[in-house]
Amino acid sequence: MKAKYAKEFFCFPDICIMCVLFLISFGFLIPNLTSIGPWIAFAFGMAAYSAAEYFTHRFLFHIKTPKNPFFLKLIKRLHYDHHVNPNNLHLLFLPVWYTLPNMAIAGAIAYFLTSSLVITNAFIAGVMIFLLFYEWKHYIAHRPVQPVSPWGRWMKKVHLWHHFKNENYWYGVTNPLYDWALGTFEDHKNVELSQTARNLEKRGK
Repeated sequence: MKAKYAKEFFCFPDICIMCVLFLISFGFLIPNLTSIGPWIAFAFGMAAYSAAEYFTHRFLFHIKTPKNPFFLKLIKRLHYDHHVNPNNLHLLFLPVWYTLPNMAIAGAIAYFLTSSLVITNAFIAGVMIFLLFYEWKHYIAHRPVQPVSPWGRWMKKVHLWHHFKNENYWYGVTNPLYDWALGTFEDHKNVELSQTARNLEKRGK
């Protein structure tokens, strides 16, 4: 059963593309792993995506409903429609037309700061591996799969609170660190059931 879901995950086009790009990036990185700089840049890339996971989810994907039809269509595809239909596979993953330009911008900033292709590549490789980790955790949260570890089972439960209890809490998918630090983590028993958790477009209307 688990092999079935692993195949479904890795064969999804957007995930497959990101895996190939990561392998290419890491292949170029391997000869430089004898020095500490690329390892640090790799770790920074992972940390950067961990932060982006929370802040993008909270402040972009849960933005107040746009009035502009183009931006509304964009945000519906990126996140609103995922809340309407949380288990729809085609709405579950971030599309490459969103992730690739953002990684290109992150890479340009990294190169501007370091003037090093090796460090920039290491940073982007870190971003990509944490993106894939995020996508896997998000996928598992919405498929009928029981995570192996107690931590994984708990994080799945927390994410489902976000979808089915109240959309204003529990933005972290891979970890609750930023939720704890920024006041968006609560015991679900103390949080009111939201009438718009399944339809973000209706908030404030």
